[in-house]
Amino acid sequence: MAEFSVNPERFDPYKNFKFRVKWDGRYVAGVSKISALKRTTEPVEHRSGGDPSIVHKSPGQTRYDAITLERGVTHDIEFEQWANKVYNYGSGLGSEVSLKDFRKDIIIELHNEAGQTVLAYKVYRCWVSEYQALPDLDASANASAIQSIKLENEGWERDYDVTEPTEPSFTEPS
Repeated sequence: MAEFSVNPERFDPYKNFKFRVKWDGRYVAGVSKISALKRTTEPVEHRSGGDPSIVHKSPGQTRYDAITLERGVTHDIEFEQWANKVYNYGSGLGSEVSLKDFRKDIIIELHNEAGQTVLAYKVYRCWVSEYQALPDLDASANASAIQSIKLENEGWERDYDVTEPTEPSFTEPS
């Protein structure tokens, strides 16, 4: 079985540095790092008293790890606006949380070297549990200022409507 059915001449797996994130129907500017999509199903162990000394295992509860998005600090306020829906300091008693719309579904797209979408994952019922507006600031450092949000979620699934695209080939001019 070929790993790439549409592009059988491709042998290398996709790279991890071409991706985009979308929420509210639009792409989010400047996301430079996304933590892994990971789920864990806890094993439930059981054994009957008359059984040999073997423990049987079956699947129990499934947990989806939080996802962290990072990007350079700019004037775009998407991260801050979403974080403020979970808790907005100074907004007045009873209106600190926007219960109506603090959750969002997001889409994470992976792209090939040509910029074509090759995989997409839908992440459901996300909300911001941690927001870092500014990093540690250091006058002696030589680095970009990075902000981040940590997204709790209730699960994700691959979008199987996104299929392997035909990759472009380029020929040398004669």
